[in-house]
Formats: sequence, C-alpha cells, structure tokens
Amino acid sequence: MNEELKGEVPSQRPRSPRVPVDFAVVIEGETSEGKPFKTNALAVKVSRGGATLVTDARLKSGTTVRLTPPYGRAVEAEVNGVWTDATDGKQRIGVKLLDANGWFAE
Repeated sequence: MNEELKGEVPSQRPRSPRVPVDFAVVIEGETSEGKPFKTNALAVKVSRGGATLVTDARLKSGTTVRLTPPYGRAVEAEVNGVWTDATDGKQRIGVKLLDANGWFAE
C-alpha cells in the first residue's frame, strides 16, 4: 500500500455517475418468508450498475429481485440499502445490478 494513502478514508464517490430519472419499474422476487411478490416502484436515479427506487415493498439488504423497466429486458439485482428519505418520508431502496453490463447488457 502506498504510504501516503495509509489512514485516509476512501472516497465515497460512485464509480459511475448517478442520473436522475423518473420511470416505473416492476419489482418481483421472494419475501424473507419465501413468499413471491410483485409490485411497482419508481426509479429516481440510475447508474450503469444500479438504481435508487421508491417503493413500499418491505425488502431487506441482500434480497435478490428482478426489475422490469418499461423498455428493454428484465434485470436481476440485489438490494444493497433500504432507507426513508427525510424530504418526503418515502422509502427508498438501493439496488446493485447483478449483470456486469447493468442496464445495457444484451
């Protein structure tokens, strides 16, 4: 490790830019109890490898889901964060797309 960087906190900057969007997404998968679910969400930010979604679905980090946008194909994703936004009180989930090419895979 470079001695100059030792002890510094790594940057929290995302590896790819987040783009504000506004489109519907269908989320489906299994609850922590193993029951299938399918519900709607709103994508509010996307990047090549992930997204922030507004949804009422009660999901936990680590849950694998399938996202179907209004265009293209469905993609597999893993929930990597769940929080309530202080500005509007709505639940957000962060997802990491499991395909290396993200939204743009063929």
